[in-house]
Amino acid sequence: MPTLRTAYPGWICAFACACGSLLFSPPSAAITDYSLPSLGTASTSVSNEEYRLGRAWLRQFRARAPQWQDPIVNDYLQSLIARLAPHSQINGLSTTTVMVDNGTLNAFAVPGGVVGINSGLFAFAEDEGSFVSVLAHELGHLSQRHYARGSARAAQTQLPAMAAMLAGMLIAASGGGDVGIATAMGSQAALIQDQLSYSRLFEQEADNIGLQAMADAGYDPAAMVRMFSSMQRMARLQGDTPPEFLLTHPVTESRLSAAQARAAQLNIADAYTSDTLYDMMRARALLSIYTNTPQQAASRLAEEDADQAAQRYVAALIDARNGQTDSALEQLDRLANDFPDFAMLPASSADVALDAGRYDEAIQRSQRLLRFIPNYLPAQLILAEAQLQRDPQSAYQLLSNVTSQHPENPQGFNLLAEAAGRSGHDSWGHLARAEHLQLTGRVDRGIRQLSIAKDAAERANDTQALARIEQRREAFIEYRETLETFN
Repeated sequence: MPTLRTAYPGWICAFACACGSLLFSPPSAAITDYSLPSLGTASTSVSNEEYRLGRAWLRQFRARAPQWQDPIVNDYLQSLIARLAPHSQINGLSTTTVMVDNGTLNAFAVPGGVVGINSGLFAFAEDEGSFVSVLAHELGHLSQRHYARGSARAAQTQLPAMAAMLAGMLIAASGGGDVGIATAMGSQAALIQDQLSYSRLFEQEADNIGLQAMADAGYDPAAMVRMFSSMQRMARLQGDTPPEFLLTHPVTESRLSAAQARAAQLNIADAYTSDTLYDMMRARALLSIYTNTPQQAASRLAEEDADQAAQRYVAALIDARNGQTDSALEQLDRLANDFPDFAMLPASSADVALDAGRYDEAIQRSQRLLRFIPNYLPAQLILAEAQLQRDPQSAYQLLSNVTSQHPENPQGFNLLAEAAGRSGHDSWGHLARAEHLQLTGRVDRGIRQLSIAKDAAERANDTQALARIEQRREAFIEYRETLETFN
């Protein structure tokens, strides 16, 4: 039987962090150090202050920006970044991703390793190469630490400037538009009078690194040229009101020509692309954008000549939304037989069964998939959510492992809190709820939740939970101090 793969082998350019420390583990696990890690654990070129500010920015962002919760697409996004990262000069820096429920073109990277996209990037990029070119460009900014370099001339005020710039980007990324851009750019201009020339240099560096990373990862770098041309056309059509990404990434003729010349010089290593898989992910994005009129997603895919398999896929998902569960599952099963390497297809089937309240079927389908790919996060989350309705203790055990492996995943902690409560692990449930609160920027509420967890642990005489709660309280207080930078 063929081996399933998770997805394939493998704007503001601002720059934040992936959490490298374990946040939650089952009571039987050894207690670990939960203090903020030094940046040496992520990248020797990133300062601890950048890491802390980036981490805080991510939490503030989650608290303010509408999140696009789609584990299947997020796994795909992370896999693309994992394919590009070894060729992007980021020196082992761990990355984490965030997806925004917004139909406008946008992508961003924040100091320390956060990469984010709007669902609108899928809508705009009609093929995988074009989408990847934006990610490669953003990773280029990360690898060169462009914001830190731009602030280096004002070392004594670098951190306040960075905090102000990130605060401005928070406003812009959350929908504040030009106000946020003005805040961010004004903070930089106050420190670096030649910021515009730096910006042009940084854009060129990010382009060159991105083009080389694409070629080394097996993508045709000409896709970046196509993307630039499309963005240039958009800028001309929208005139004075282009999306924020084009305000901060202006595509000039010289930039387009330079990218075209550079792309022509590069050799592609082990050419790879999967527009069929990309079109399926794009279908999910379009359904999110056209949530009230899903047929528009199907029409757009058809008009833009998407792969026929992706058109079958979106039709199945629309059937599921319309309550035609059997029809949807039949179509998805046929697609899974046609494309046995796409783990997202059986995961989609399990998700359809879950949404239809067929919990036993969702459990069976997700467990079958996990026998082939034991750590496939979308299937783990689907299984856990279904188990909540049938066997909360199994859900608790699964989610304890999931959150240990994915300590930056708010959805995992949200489900864990519910599973712990239903299976009698009260103190650990309150601790999981506290973790969810701090991951989503509500640290004060998280600290209060830790007090509730402590009371529950004392009643149960759970010494392991008490020790863990005290460690997390210290870390939460540090998070709160950093978050105050943005207030």
